[in-house]
Amino acid sequence: MAVLEIKKYPEPVLKQRAQEITDINGNLQELIDNMVETMYAAPGIGLAANQVGELKRVIVVDITAGKEKGNLIVLVNPEIAEAEGKTDSEEGCLSVPKYTSIIKRAKKVLVKGLDRDGNPVEIEAEGLLARAFQHEIDHLEGVLFIDRLSPIKREFFRKRYKKILKELNK
Repeated sequence: MAVLEIKKYPEPVLKQRAQEITDINGNLQELIDNMVETMYAAPGIGLAANQVGELKRVIVVDITAGKEKGNLIVLVNPEIAEAEGKTDSEEGCLSVPKYTSIIKRAKKVLVKGLDRDGNPVEIEAEGLLARAFQHEIDHLEGVLFIDRLSPIKREFFRKRYKKILKELNK
C-alpha cells in the first residue's frame, strides 16, 4: 500500500466527473487500499478517487478517522437514492486545505452502491456520516464544497485561498 498525493484545488481533475466502474479487479482493490491509507495518513474522514487523480467512482469513509476499528466504508459507484431534511454544519476538505465554511446539506440520506467485492449495499445515514457521504459523492460529480458557497462567500474564499496557497508553497 502507498500514500498517494492528494490533489489540491484548483487542479482540473477535481472538477471532472468520475467514470462508473464496470470491472472490480485487482487494480481497483489496490486503488482502494491506497485511498484508505492516504485518508488515514492525511488524516481525514473521507476520500474520493478523483482527489488522488483517479476518475473512478469510488469513495472511502471513516468518520472516526481510523480511531475506532470496523468503521471503514468503501463504496463503488455510490449514489444518493433519498435525502431528507436540511442542516448547516462546518465542512473542510483535504483538497482545499486550511479552509472551512458552513455548508447546507441533507440531514439524512440513503446511499446505494457496491461494496469493494461488488455486492450491492444500502446505507441509511444521518449526522456526520450523511454529510461525509454527500461531500464525497459531490467529489465524484466534480463538485467541491466551495462550489456550494454563496457568491459573496466564494469571493471571500478566493481572496483568502490565494494567501493559503502562498503559505503552502513556501
